[in-house]
Amino acid sequence: MSEAYEVRQGEYVISVDPALLDLGFIHSFLTRSYWANGVSEDIVARSIGNSICFGAYKDGKQVGFARAVTDRATFAFLADVFVIESERGNGLGKLLVEAALNHPELGSLRRWLLATDDAHSLYELSGFVPLRKPGRWMEIHEPYVEASS
Repeated sequence: MSEAYEVRQGEYVISVDPALLDLGFIHSFLTRSYWANGVSEDIVARSIGNSICFGAYKDGKQVGFARAVTDRATFAFLADVFVIESERGNGLGKLLVEAALNHPELGSLRRWLLATDDAHSLYELSGFVPLRKPGRWMEIHEPYVEASS
């Protein structure tokens, strides 16, 4: 694991050090988001524990987050990407995405996926495009199921 991986730009630092992550901050944002509304703190903690996570920090305080769900060999799903409102418009979202795409364990993956309702233009800056063959993809989506521990 590359816990020392960091990306710096101006006053922002992106780090994968799990000790720096603020679970309460992350849960508070996600539980109010359109994609994870009402998610429990336990589920957030478990998702963090099973992903490569990217914390965004300004002056030592967490201001953003993203995580990669991955096999570290061929595939990753970029999830839970967010920047708090007061820090938006400064390129931090793009920096988070680029930090994930360039992580030493993830830089040579064949496929990255993500889902978004409203941030297509952000992800397009990093090379994401709509599915080329969406008819190949299938899903089971049960948004109101809380997995047991």
